[in-house]
Amino acid sequence: MDDRVREHAEVLVDWSARIEDGDNVVVSVGPAAHDLAVAVAEKLGERGANLLATYSSGEVRRAYLNAHDGEFDADPAHQLAMYENADAVLSLGGGRNRAAMADVPSERRGASREAMKGVGEARLDTDWVSTLHPTRSLAQQAGMSYEAYQDFVYDAVLRDWESLADEMARMKEVLDAGSEVRLVKDGTDLTMSIEGRTAVNSAASVAYDSHNLPSGEVFTAPYATEGEVLFDVPMTLRGTAVRDVRLTFEDGEVVDYEAAQGESVVGDIVETDEGSRRLGELGIGMNRGIDRVTDNILFDEKMGETVHLALGRAYDSNLPEGESGNDSAVHVDMITDTSEDARLEVDGEVIQRNGRFRWEDGFEE
Repeated sequence: MDDRVREHAEVLVDWSARIEDGDNVVVSVGPAAHDLAVAVAEKLGERGANLLATYSSGEVRRAYLNAHDGEFDADPAHQLAMYENADAVLSLGGGRNRAAMADVPSERRGASREAMKGVGEARLDTDWVSTLHPTRSLAQQAGMSYEAYQDFVYDAVLRDWESLADEMARMKEVLDAGSEVRLVKDGTDLTMSIEGRTAVNSAASVAYDSHNLPSGEVFTAPYATEGEVLFDVPMTLRGTAVRDVRLTFEDGEVVDYEAAQGESVVGDIVETDEGSRRLGELGIGMNRGIDRVTDNILFDEKMGETVHLALGRAYDSNLPEGESGNDSAVHVDMITDTSEDARLEVDGEVIQRNGRFRWEDGFEE
């Protein structure tokens, strides 16, 4: 086994999930994540945790949904109980085919997600962390050799997370003190309120209210969105390639949408429910170890010189105690490139211009 797989497992168990003796841990294993699952199981055993391993496959899910009549029981008790009794959930991504669900009718996928909202909430109440094991299919999707893709993944995952957390704390301080964010670039002029929100320094650890490995972003929950935005970083949504998505907001809601490719998928997302027309997240990528687009949201949204916005559910970690944020069955991120002819303002002050932050060398007033 590649020594970096064991290092990945150690970062996941110790830094990210902070697993302790006696913790009940669910490990969801993707079809091609076997080696990482073995390494994680070894670490969990060393820590004295209790392991329950499950299998997560797009092909299995596809077979089930396509055969189902579409009338789903709400929050099946056996799944709900699993998460309600778990301290942590570790999701090890690594599938054979990211388009496995592409021919499942969108209304059936939506009905399934809606029926499982309570199960999803129970999972989010745990110390959950999602990560990804490098596979040949993901390397192919990224347009890279397998060896180069492995290097890319481990460069993003095996980082000095404490140092990056200190750097990202600057952005968190700006957002926490701010009231309005404005993003301006070609095809984009968008304003969002962030007053009263708390930004998350997403340093790949539940100790920072961060649940992805790799991470490297600062995010908050915007509202009162006005204007238009172009998402020009290509991506795959629900198994379909999507390019150049344009959203127009009025009074906080999407009132118009279009895309150069994959517009029907964008429409399905926007029309999911009332909350899917509003933003649940504004995220600012700060992980410069991720230096190229790979068509994988776990990496792409953390890339330096990008901003991403998510339609749908807002995270409770961004909200004041007792306040409910935007609610939806979906949380779908889309990314815009801020490396050229772009600026990010907070309360009228330019915080980032052309991908450089105010405190970095190369920033232009």
